[in-house]
Amino acid sequence: MRKISTFDDWVDYFKEWKTAIGLDSRMSEGYTFEAKYGEISSPDILFGDYKGDRRWERITDVPDQRIRDALQHLIVYQGDTEFASVEQQRNLIGSAPSEYDLGCIARVMREEMRHGFQMCHLLVTQFGRSGRIEAQKQLERRSWKNTRLLGSFNVDVDDWLDFYTYTEFVDRDGKFQLKMLTFSGFAPLARSMGPMLREEAFHLGTGHNGLKRVVKAGVVPVETLQRYFNKWLPTAYDLFGVDNSSSAHWAYVWGLKGRFDEDTNPNEADRDTLNDYARGLYKDDVDRHIASLNTLLPADGPKLFAPDMRFNRAIGDYAGAHHTVTGEAVESSRYPAYLASVTPTPEDRRLLKTIFGRAAWVAPPLAHHAPGSEAAS
Repeated sequence: MRKISTFDDWVDYFKEWKTAIGLDSRMSEGYTFEAKYGEISSPDILFGDYKGDRRWERITDVPDQRIRDALQHLIVYQGDTEFASVEQQRNLIGSAPSEYDLGCIARVMREEMRHGFQMCHLLVTQFGRSGRIEAQKQLERRSWKNTRLLGSFNVDVDDWLDFYTYTEFVDRDGKFQLKMLTFSGFAPLARSMGPMLREEAFHLGTGHNGLKRVVKAGVVPVETLQRYFNKWLPTAYDLFGVDNSSSAHWAYVWGLKGRFDEDTNPNEADRDTLNDYARGLYKDDVDRHIASLNTLLPADGPKLFAPDMRFNRAIGDYAGAHHTVTGEAVESSRYPAYLASVTPTPEDRRLLKTIFGRAAWVAPPLAHHAPGSEAAS
C-alpha cells in the first residue's frame, strides 16, 4: 500500500489521480489548489449537548473518541463526493456547447477538486495515521467502478443535459450539507465551509442558468427534460440519508452537524427526524427553482415538476418501494417498465444526440453570468 506521511505526499498522489482518471489538463491549468479557511459566526457551539462550549480547534480538543470517529466519518464522506463529481463529469469537456460552458465546467471541476483537497487537508493534518489512510483512499475509489461511498456519485453523467440537471439538483444538496457543517463544533471544519459555500454558489448557478437556457431555446422537449429531473432528484433526496437516522442524531447531540437553519430556527430540534427535516427544506428549495423555470414555458403547455419523494428511492423508508412520479403505488410486476418510461430512454438519447449537433439547443448566457463570477443559487 502506498505510504503517505505528509500532506505534500498526498498532494503528489492527488496530481497522479488527475492523470489516472484521464482529466483534461485544461481543467486545472493555471489554478492553485490550496486549503482555505474562513471566519465562523460564533466561537461557541450552538446546539447539542456541548452547546455553549468553545468550538474545538484541534482534534485533541474533541472530548470523546466516538465523537472524533464520527467527525472523521463526516469529513471522509464530504470529500468523497467532491472527487467523485469530477470523475462523473470528466468526459463532457470535449462536447461543451460553447466556450462559455467550457469555462463553467472548468471552474466547477477546479473548485470541486479544491473542496476534496480541503477535506483531505483536514484528514492529514488533524487525524494522524487514520486520516492519512482515509485521504489516500479518497483518490483510490472510482465513480465508474461504483466504489464511491454514496450512490448518487456512481451514477453516469452522460451529457450536458445531465450536467445542468446534476449541478442544479445534486450540487444543491451540497449547499445544504455544507451549510449544516458551518455550525460544526470542530472549528477547522466550520472554517472550511465559508469558502466552499461561496464556490458552490457558482456551481448551482451553472446548473440553474443552464436549465433556463435550455428552456428558453425550446429545442429539448419538456417531457425529455422531465425525465432527466426524474433521474437525478430521487438520488438527491437519498443524499440526506435514512429517516430516523442514529448517525444524524448523534452528530447533532455531539455538536458536529447542525440543522440547515440552525442559526435562525428558535425551535428545539427533533433529533430523530433531522435528515427528513433537511430533505423537506431541500424539496421546498427545489420547488422554487423549478417554478422559476416554468415561467419560461408556454402557458398552455406541460410544466416541469419535482417527482414525489416516494419515487425510485434507494435510501430511507421508501427504499425499494414502487411509486409513480406523482406518488401513486404501482404493482411490482409493472414497475420496471414504468420506471424505464419516466427516466431517460434510448429514444431520448437518440433525439438528444441529434439536438446536440445544433448550435441553438441552448440559449446564449446572460452577459452577467460570466464563468469568473458567482451566479445566483
